[in-house]
Amino acid sequence: MAKVRVSTTVDEALLEQARAVHGATTDASLLEAALTALLDSHRRAEVDAAYDRAYSPDGEARPDAEPDAWGDLAEWRERASTS
Repeated sequence: MAKVRVSTTVDEALLEQARAVHGATTDASLLEAALTALLDSHRRAEVDAAYDRAYSPDGEARPDAEPDAWGDLAEWRERASTS
């Protein structure tokens, strides 16, 4: 994979917290992990939107609108999105 040098200025306290949480050995690995997480989050949002469109093309109720025998899917999705 080709590498690109990035030079930027960030909040010092934010950087120190991120270093502590991630345990990264280098700022480059921390930045790569952050960018990967951002893109993963974006991709998950795209997939969720695609499912929403597929199950509700005409504004009909989505299948998770009401709890069923398996549980409350809307509540599960809400909890999963905050983790």
